[in-house]
Amino acid sequence: MLYQLHEWQRAFLGPLSHYAEASARMLTDPSSPLAHVPGAQRMAAGYELIHRIGKDYEKPAFDIHSVDAHGNQIAIVERIDLETPFCQLRRFKRFSDDPATIEKMKTEPVVLVVAPLSGHHSTLLRDTVRTLLLDHKVYITDWIDARMVPASAGPFHLDDYVATIEQFIRHIGAESLHVISVCQPTVPVLAAISLMAARGEATPRSMTMMGGPIDPRRSPTQVNNLATTQPLSWFRGNVIHTVPTNYPGHGREVYPGFLQHAGFVAMNPGRHLNSHWDFYLNLLRGDLDDAHAHRKFYDEYNAVLDMPAEYYLDTISTVFQQFLLPRGLWDVAGERVNPAAIKRTSLLTIEGELDDISGIGQTEAAHDLCTGIPSTRRVHRVIQGAGHYGIFSGRRWREVVYPQVRDFIRRSDLALISKRA
Repeated sequence: MLYQLHEWQRAFLGPLSHYAEASARMLTDPSSPLAHVPGAQRMAAGYELIHRIGKDYEKPAFDIHSVDAHGNQIAIVERIDLETPFCQLRRFKRFSDDPATIEKMKTEPVVLVVAPLSGHHSTLLRDTVRTLLLDHKVYITDWIDARMVPASAGPFHLDDYVATIEQFIRHIGAESLHVISVCQPTVPVLAAISLMAARGEATPRSMTMMGGPIDPRRSPTQVNNLATTQPLSWFRGNVIHTVPTNYPGHGREVYPGFLQHAGFVAMNPGRHLNSHWDFYLNLLRGDLDDAHAHRKFYDEYNAVLDMPAEYYLDTISTVFQQFLLPRGLWDVAGERVNPAAIKRTSLLTIEGELDDISGIGQTEAAHDLCTGIPSTRRVHRVIQGAGHYGIFSGRRWREVVYPQVRDFIRRSDLALISKRA
């Protein structure tokens, strides 16, 4: 009943939120007589705060239409290149009318960004994608909200996630591909490439793993501790709910996005409360730039998706409770995951010094598993002063992390070309 209660609450707050939004506009529009009433600005600020607390946050758009690269403005067209019931492979196709720029873009590396299926939409990696587009051909996994997937599509397990990554790698072409995984997908990406290598299939030229739980036993965080202090039955009994009838996926068991969001907020409640209070004060002061930054952040942060129950429970059990990958005991669809089988693919791991989601050493553990990759093609970096989000978004990502990722990809290409020569 919890999901249904949430829907009733959403239906109740919807009209109130719309009323608050309309009232805020009437009290701030210069052409409205109400905007000139004493205290109008304070009332408008209060109404907008009510609107943003009560509104329904939909999935944001990537909204990447152009980038400035190679001395020119390059147009970006977003399209779906391949689709499965639970995921869309999106491509950001670049266009230019400058012949020299076109020739440069033709030779640039191809990158698949594997986004997390862990609450937020893949648009959380918008800054990652926009920056990569400066020097790369970019694809991204765009996971579909499980409440929108009909129950007839069947379940979606962690094994299915691994199979989806394999499918996308083959579709793009492993021989010229570089894979970047951020946070949770580092584990299934490593599994997918390991299985492909063990079968003798072509594997990507490089894999970059950023802030992921390859071995959560190292420097455990609050997230890791929650997974290990409760049995799997607790998660099934407390966070798994059934999608109600007003969605296409009705009847499907999921870990609802609204519960995940509550968990995100509960990790730093004071910070979020202060942020909303500051937003209110900024509106009173007329500080529109800071107010806009608040809206932009929370439009993304508050937009969450439902995860398939099978996938979520598999991840808790396999990754965070049994540690099957680092222990060498993980079987995917009957095949043992053996990262030592990877030989052709270069490895870069990146961790944030202040990461409170994937602790220091958890991602670096991939180097202990990928013993088939020569040490000359394995690199580990710790980004000083960076938290979890700072390694893939924001100024530190653009100015510190990205140049290292870009150069590593280039070196991986040159190493493979030299080996073939």
